[in-house]
Amino acid sequence: MKIRQNIRHWASKRALTTPVVGPKVHAWLVSLHTRVFLDRADEEYAEERRAHLDDFFAATIDTYVAALQAGYPEAEAREITHVQANFDFYNHGWTEMMEFPSDELETHYERYEDFFTAHGITIAEPLGDFRPAAGIADAPSTPEKLDDPEHPHAEGGFADDVYVETADGELVVGGQEEPENVDVNDAPGA
Repeated sequence: MKIRQNIRHWASKRALTTPVVGPKVHAWLVSLHTRVFLDRADEEYAEERRAHLDDFFAATIDTYVAALQAGYPEAEAREITHVQANFDFYNHGWTEMMEFPSDELETHYERYEDFFTAHGITIAEPLGDFRPAAGIADAPSTPEKLDDPEHPHAEGGFADDVYVETADGELVVGGQEEPENVDVNDAPGA
C-alpha cells in the first residue's frame, strides 16, 4: 500500500503511548480518519456510517499500538490498520472508500499474516481480538457494489510492500527512519 509519512506520524506514534496526551491524540486520530473516509463515501450513505467508523477506528488505534509493541516499524504498523479498514470496507461493499483494489485483499493479508493470526484478524473479522467487548455500531452495507467494484480512491500495484511517500514526494519502500528529535506536541490533537 502507498501511504504518507511525516513528522506528524512520528509525533503521533510517541504521543499515543504518553500519559495525558495519548487519549487526546487517540480521539483526534479517530475523528480524522472518520472524516477522511466519510469524505470518500457516497454522500447518501456517509452519515449512517459515522458511528461505525468512529468505533472501528478507535479499535484500529489499539491495533497500531500493539503492532508497534510487537516491533513493527511505524509505517508497517500504520499500514496494518489501513489494511484492517479496507477489509471492513470490502465486507460492507463500501468499495468507493477502499485504498487498494479488492483483488489485492489476500496479498495484503498475507504480508501481515503472522500479526493478523496472532490477533485473530481475518478479512471477514478485521478487528479480531481488538474488537471492543461492547462491539461496534452497525452500518448498512451496499453488497451490490461488490459485483462490479469501483475504487476511485484506490492505488493498485503496491501490495508487495509498504510504500511511503515522504514530505518531499519521494517514494521510499519500507518507510523512513524515525527522526531523533520528535516532539509529541507535533502530534495532531496534542
